[in-house]
Amino acid sequence: MNKILIVNVNWVGDVIFSSPIFKALKKKFSQSHIACLAVPRVKDILESIPELDEIIIYDEKGIHKDPFSKLKLIQSLKGRKFDAAFLLHRSLTRALFVFFAGIPIRVGYAAKGRGIFLTHKVKSLAKGAHRSDHYLNVIESFGIPVTDRRCHLAVNAEAKRFVDEIFKKEGIGPQEPFIVLNPGGNWDLKRWPLDKFSQLIDRLYEEFKLKIIIAGAKQDIELVDTIVQRARFKPIVLTGQTDLKQLMAMLAKADLVISADSGPLHIANAVGTKTIGLFGPTRPEVTGPRGMGHSVILQKDVGCNQEPCYNLDCPDNICMRSISVEEVVHEVRRLKG
Repeated sequence: MNKILIVNVNWVGDVIFSSPIFKALKKKFSQSHIACLAVPRVKDILESIPELDEIIIYDEKGIHKDPFSKLKLIQSLKGRKFDAAFLLHRSLTRALFVFFAGIPIRVGYAAKGRGIFLTHKVKSLAKGAHRSDHYLNVIESFGIPVTDRRCHLAVNAEAKRFVDEIFKKEGIGPQEPFIVLNPGGNWDLKRWPLDKFSQLIDRLYEEFKLKIIIAGAKQDIELVDTIVQRARFKPIVLTGQTDLKQLMAMLAKADLVISADSGPLHIANAVGTKTIGLFGPTRPEVTGPRGMGHSVILQKDVGCNQEPCYNLDCPDNICMRSISVEEVVHEVRRLKG
């Protein structure tokens, strides 16, 4: 195989979970050109995977929204003359792309009636398998061995310089230890209550005398403002001030990152930083950190027969509320000891 295409998934955490695939392919086919088809939101993550040679953007909600643009993308894929395509995404549209692009080997799960467009149908793993293993299974089922299942991202040098400048402005020394809190999440039920983050800030300041940074995306600014207003000690707020590569550089410098099940948790773990993951409606067995750093998971058995659940109308979010501030502080104390 001289040219290989990976058709990737749409979310930051899941793309991180797919990262061992590129290392395994490059190890098996050392001279091959490995490309990845993916949506724009994960481009920064893909650019941080060392073994990936090319990124092909599929902007399904933008420039590729209409049928003619999709046809142009198919023609572009056809012109690249890929030898094989491994489909991690289960969409029918993406299976049609690689089929009409004439890629001779097409490997993926036969979901959504797309089996007739694949040359190699992958048998699904058990329901409780880790998401990363579901992706790795696509290449393993084709006979490609995976000897290192850890997720790994490389930090961009320019992003490092950007973060160094921010830290200089905020009075954080080059070797000064700090903890990063990430209170956001892509849906509300995965978030730890805001008042608990406020209490945690105060406890960390009182006991460890460390600087605390609050990270997050622009959409997290309002909830971070609420956290800061309720805390007695004021952290350094960098919410909305970094892109994904810059966030990666910042998390790589941190002594510890505390976050719910979210993209920043998996980014921190993939760059080798210690993490404390706060889990509630999702299961660490399925979406827990699989990266280079040491990770501690906090999750309480609350007797909920829907756990793990995706009940966005849950009335009390008891699974996340049950994780106490004291339990988090205890794990911080243990990791720093």
